[in-house]
Amino acid sequence: MIRHPAFPAEPWCLRETQLELGLLAQTESLFALSNGHVGWRGNLDEGEPHGLPGSYLNGCYERRSLLYPEYGYGWPEFGQTIINVTNGKLIRLLVDDEPFDVRYGQLRAHERMLDFRAGTLTRTADWVSPAGRAVRVTSTRLVSLAQRSVAAICYEVEPLDEPADFVVQSELVANEPLPTAEHVLGDPRGATALGLVLHGEMHTADAGGALLVHRTEHSKLLVAAAMQHEVDGPAGTRQSFESQPDLARLTVSATVAPRQRLRLVKFAGYGWSSARSLPAIRDQVQAALAAAVQTGWQGLVDQQREFLDDFWGRADLEIDGDVEVQQAMRFALFHVLQAGARAELQAIGAKGLTGPGYDGHAFWDTEMFVLPMLTLTYPGAAADALRWRHSTLPKARDRARQLGLRGAAFPWRTINGAECSAYWPAGTAAFHVNADIADAVIRYVDVTDDTDFEAGPGLELLVETARLWLSLGHFEQSASPAAGMPPEATFHIDGVTGPDEYSAVADDNIYTNLMAQHNLRAAADAVQRHPAQASALAVSSAEIEAWRRAADAMAVPYDDQLGVHQQAAGFTRHATWDFGRTSEAKYPLLRHFPYFDLYRKQVVKQADLVLAMQHRPHAFSAEEKARNFEYYERLTVRDSSLSASTQAVIATEVGQLELAYDYLAESALIDLDDTERNVHDGLHLAALAGAWSVAVAGFGGMRSKYGKLTFAPRLPEPITQLSFAVVFRGQALRTVITKAAATYTLAAGPPVVLHHYGHEFTLPAGQPTTLDIPPTVSQKRVRQPEGREPARRSQRQPGPLGAGT
Repeated sequence: MIRHPAFPAEPWCLRETQLELGLLAQTESLFALSNGHVGWRGNLDEGEPHGLPGSYLNGCYERRSLLYPEYGYGWPEFGQTIINVTNGKLIRLLVDDEPFDVRYGQLRAHERMLDFRAGTLTRTADWVSPAGRAVRVTSTRLVSLAQRSVAAICYEVEPLDEPADFVVQSELVANEPLPTAEHVLGDPRGATALGLVLHGEMHTADAGGALLVHRTEHSKLLVAAAMQHEVDGPAGTRQSFESQPDLARLTVSATVAPRQRLRLVKFAGYGWSSARSLPAIRDQVQAALAAAVQTGWQGLVDQQREFLDDFWGRADLEIDGDVEVQQAMRFALFHVLQAGARAELQAIGAKGLTGPGYDGHAFWDTEMFVLPMLTLTYPGAAADALRWRHSTLPKARDRARQLGLRGAAFPWRTINGAECSAYWPAGTAAFHVNADIADAVIRYVDVTDDTDFEAGPGLELLVETARLWLSLGHFEQSASPAAGMPPEATFHIDGVTGPDEYSAVADDNIYTNLMAQHNLRAAADAVQRHPAQASALAVSSAEIEAWRRAADAMAVPYDDQLGVHQQAAGFTRHATWDFGRTSEAKYPLLRHFPYFDLYRKQVVKQADLVLAMQHRPHAFSAEEKARNFEYYERLTVRDSSLSASTQAVIATEVGQLELAYDYLAESALIDLDDTERNVHDGLHLAALAGAWSVAVAGFGGMRSKYGKLTFAPRLPEPITQLSFAVVFRGQALRTVITKAAATYTLAAGPPVVLHHYGHEFTLPAGQPTTLDIPPTVSQKRVRQPEGREPARRSQRQPGPLGAGT
């Protein structure tokens, strides 16, 4: 577990006060820096020791063959895996010919701090070499949010007692050895080992800087990395340069006296391309580097702070009453922002650029967990993510045709837009990803009123996904219509997999059906708002009518005897999983039981029907939500990091506030506490973004529909106040919630119409409005599967420095 005295809870940073070598892989993920294009794991400057080295470029992958004992038609032939590109973080130090290595000598003090407001990772180490020479090493690194292709490090070393001879080696290293990922075996959440995939194309090093250009073996991508330096040292400081196909190095040597420093600023530039020539990609990276050098180190630091000041000014979230959750919420906001800020027509992967988990793939998580947060805090990043989906439409159309369908069939997991899932029941059959993309389009347009986007990429995404549903589903006439009435038709979508991956290839998965219904209606409405663009997409009036008819006739499975909705047709008649005989060591179930057994039992990996209640709330009455939640809570084992936040939102809505608070902590602290034991592979971005949704959509009760915001706030113990900001229709709105009342403040712009517990009111800019919160009727806590109850946050035992256990 990460949370211990070395990691005190602070509201605006993540600080490590002593180096724990056994936690290096985990802290490398926690301290990762990214801008959505370039990602650096939080490895030590000197490169060793390490848990898992990692430098990533979004969209840069290696292609690999997918091998099947028996091949089936339509199964993907190739997979994609994110690659560890050229490492530009490395700065090695020798002190009187002895390498600075924290495993040797004496490490008197060591601190690292990830500053959420500055966007920097700082490090200070006081070290005594085996020969007794005491030095202090200080470094600050950033991946620029303002200059997309740039990262930089300011590195300083000083003797603490007597003069010392320092040699600093600043390097670019490609094809660095990676540790054997034994923990990945049998775990589909891990990454595929690739070996050496970068083949040298060009290398240079001189006083003007250094450059390495490589080409990937199978995907044939060009990858370039370059560096330049500013060196400040005492008289006699020397520099030399060298390069090889996989190495470029600047060596700086100096004799430094006490109270003197050797200072090196390293500027790194990155780029990759599948289409541009080597000279073009070389020049692109060198130009980015020249701009960074012109800006200078302090200029980059100032740009970073300015960018984040703007973000926090319109997106900050404050929780009074739980300092750990407060820190975790800002940690979540910071890392989700990093993942999407400058992705710009590339995917936002499940791990962002913090590690190689899931092979760097993007899933439906992006649209249903990450984009709700970005749409309301940094909408430009949400638009870019959807434009990336739009850019992959040709591949999605080809995939649909291969499957005998119309429209577009988007992939379950991918980097470049092609399906990479080798297990079709949980991949290809999970067609709900198409409705998830449509839902993200609908949400983005509703929140931003970006009509240009709706008429362009948004409309095409809605149309092609609607076409898919009409070809995937079918109408069934009622066998016994009422006397004198025409036979009624029901629209079924059979043989699909919903969010719950412990139930596959089911008929009428309720989440899929309700999201498809939303997709079909939204597409029909959108083409009527944009007839010229619809005509260009060959949308006919008959097609629009068919979409509406299918949506109106959509099957919604319900068990009359139990009085609950069915996750899929027939689900509630399956045998219930024997939770009492399943020990804690057998979770996650997917690693200990065959899917065949899971698929035919009532056991839920992650919220499915409950997720439908969150995103299609008007399809359920309040009573139905309460009964459904209680029923499926007893079956949901949360073997997915996506589940707790969804359960928390609905728990709040049905009056289970204490349970919701427990789930909030589980989601928010998933990486800081390493509760899934796999943060070494990267952060769980969707869970982190989901924690934000718990605070805003759960405790804030905020919903967006038809261009209006509605609120139904309520707070659990021990939270005494919750404050959050969103950007709606280009205006900054802040909501402050206490147990008794909610105060709404519009920063500037024209008045907005809001709803508070059904009461409509107009909020002018600069005139806060405070409204009472009706009392919440406490409900008896519902049960979870035996052994899968969330930790009781209110009963937690504080650790030595207030850390939760």
